[in-house]
Amino acid sequence: MRIAEILRRKGNAVATVTPETTVRTLLGILAEHNIGAVVVTPDDAEIAGIVSERDVVRRLHEFGAQVLDRPVSDIMTRAVRTCSPADHVDGLRTTMTEHRIRHLPVVQDGRLIGIVSIGDVVKSAISELASERQQLTEYIQGRY
Repeated sequence: MRIAEILRRKGNAVATVTPETTVRTLLGILAEHNIGAVVVTPDDAEIAGIVSERDVVRRLHEFGAQVLDRPVSDIMTRAVRTCSPADHVDGLRTTMTEHRIRHLPVVQDGRLIGIVSIGDVVKSAISELASERQQLTEYIQGRY
């Protein structure tokens, strides 16, 4: 399965913030959308970074509550791994596992077009396994 199929199922909506957005505002966005990360972008196309709940927790521990009034650019991950709609989910699963990444922005022609989470990847794997199981069951029972 390709990443494009995951986006077709879940949609292309991506929560984003600008680099100047405060961490306090970021927390509201994460809670409002019930998500774990947002893409940091100055223009809804170029990716400046990604910021997750983990980033917030680590910086809160390191700097205390004053981090809440700092811009997300102070705490975001700047070296962002991305994927394309043509990438295979198997490769993405490996990348996410090896690098302990839970969210990957999807980029096409240099523009942000979606985001894939580890939950999306696991869900696709379960769906593929269920489909294979059904095909094998039908084959064994002579209905293939």
